[in-house]
Amino acid sequence: MATIRDVARLAGVSVATVSRVINQKDSVNSETAGQVLKAIEQLQYEPNAVARGLAGKKMGIIALILPDILNPFFPALARGVEDVAHKKGLTVILGNSDDLGLKESSYIKVLKKKYVDGFIIASNTIREEDVESLKREGIPVVLLDRGLNTATCPVIRSNNREGAKLALHHLMEQGCQRIAHIYGPQEFFTARERLLGYEEVVGELEGYSPSLMVSGNFDIESGRKAVEQLLARHPDVDGIFAGNDLMAVGALKALHERGIRVPEEVKVCGFDGIGLTEITEPELTTVAQPIYEMGGLAARILLDEIERGIRENTIIELDVTLIPRKSTQKEET
Repeated sequence: MATIRDVARLAGVSVATVSRVINQKDSVNSETAGQVLKAIEQLQYEPNAVARGLAGKKMGIIALILPDILNPFFPALARGVEDVAHKKGLTVILGNSDDLGLKESSYIKVLKKKYVDGFIIASNTIREEDVESLKREGIPVVLLDRGLNTATCPVIRSNNREGAKLALHHLMEQGCQRIAHIYGPQEFFTARERLLGYEEVVGELEGYSPSLMVSGNFDIESGRKAVEQLLARHPDVDGIFAGNDLMAVGALKALHERGIRVPEEVKVCGFDGIGLTEITEPELTTVAQPIYEMGGLAARILLDEIERGIRENTIIELDVTLIPRKSTQKEET
């Protein structure tokens, strides 16, 4: 394997000159730089990434920390980040925090030592002081989907409250009069916003009751169990808005197990727009977030900060889209 000394020897220059060419310093004239690049190509020399990063203060690596890679929402988010980073020649390191603050802090601590250029974090446990600590060290950070309610750094998410309202108005237009909500963990900003959207639309309707709301855990099994609770309390429920698509899939499963027809007897709508909604039976109506675009935007903002320096903080909320499918299809008369 060729070394930097081999390159210097073949090009007839010093090791320091080779280093300056590799790190794109302006102090090397074009003729000498050409000799060095020709020697690098001839010897198939690969510069040491750590040494190059320390010299240039950039490693070409960004860290992406997600809460649950098993949830189909997050791989789609990660793909948006990775595609943008790859086009810019950067590598993405992925960490799965399991929504555990200690595990997340451990990832941040270790990855800082690996000289990553910046962090994209989807987190419910990130603290404002954690973000400020990274910024003091000159490490840009972008919060994605979940995170702080205040903008201590760039925050990219969708308009969760308005998305919930879209779902509720759609169910009402389809004839639903007693609509229940399976809400996600309330320590999650996204889940709180969707619950608030539900309450703003349904709270004033005749027959509304807080017992129409049941907690879930953003997974299929909790959606199934929530429906069992709902039907025990309110057997006349004719519409269900689930706080994410996985809980909506669980709701479909529970209704099928009880012989309750969807959408004839109960209509079901989810939230997220993951691919799984297209293969359920019936196909699931959902409020689709621009998942891939959110990831890509977070990556572009982070890369811009890496290049230009940490700038003004902002919260960007992207629009969502209702995708009506058979799970809420109105009965034909």
